[in-house]
Amino acid sequence: MAKQATVELAPGVWRIPLLGDFVNGFILRDDDGQVTLVDMGVKKSGPKVMAALASVGSGPSDVTRLLLTHAHPDHAGGAAHVAAVTGRDFAIHEDDASYAEAGQSPPRDQSFLMARLMARLGGSGNDYAAVTVGERLTDGQVLDVAGGLEVVHTPGHSPGHVAYLHRSSGVLITGDSIFNVRGVRWPVRSFCTDFRLTQKTAHRLAELDYTTAAFTHGPHIADEPREAIRRFLARQKV
Repeated sequence: MAKQATVELAPGVWRIPLLGDFVNGFILRDDDGQVTLVDMGVKKSGPKVMAALASVGSGPSDVTRLLLTHAHPDHAGGAAHVAAVTGRDFAIHEDDASYAEAGQSPPRDQSFLMARLMARLGGSGNDYAAVTVGERLTDGQVLDVAGGLEVVHTPGHSPGHVAYLHRSSGVLITGDSIFNVRGVRWPVRSFCTDFRLTQKTAHRLAELDYTTAAFTHGPHIADEPREAIRRFLARQKV
């Protein structure tokens, strides 16, 4: 059975399974055909993003915005390819912008042994092709995307990590604050800049109003997603 290039989350909103359901990008399309792409996966995922775009009947010339949830190589790895094909710059939160422009991951939480080992082995060096940042986003900003896309700053996984809330469709793109890999869970602690801050800011995902939680790692949840996230946070005593 052929793998799906996209999974429809709502009219005009699709999830792109870039490494199965484990790594996801997203497409949002306005009524006039303008397209916004969110997260481009790992280095080899750029062509998959463009193939997914074609699968929903759109092309490079329809793309008017490129967004990143944060500056990690499993989200920005394919960004340079997509930028070259579409001719568009990226938007990312202001606190991650300099990392994206350098093709570099933010520092990892040195309270964890694995993060310290990765730093010693050069794991904080250049991780992906640098991208041009055309817009630096701020918390609460509402982008002119498919009726409005709200920037929700949830730092910790990276300094400028964000979720994106598309109120008109009820879709929340969670970013990496919380994974849905074999159940709802925290991201890998040693990949965070400040894991404890990740835990503190994740509560914002439980307070927003949405009907679909679209995870960047793992399948989406359309059946009481806020309740699933609230239950997880309650178990973690956050």
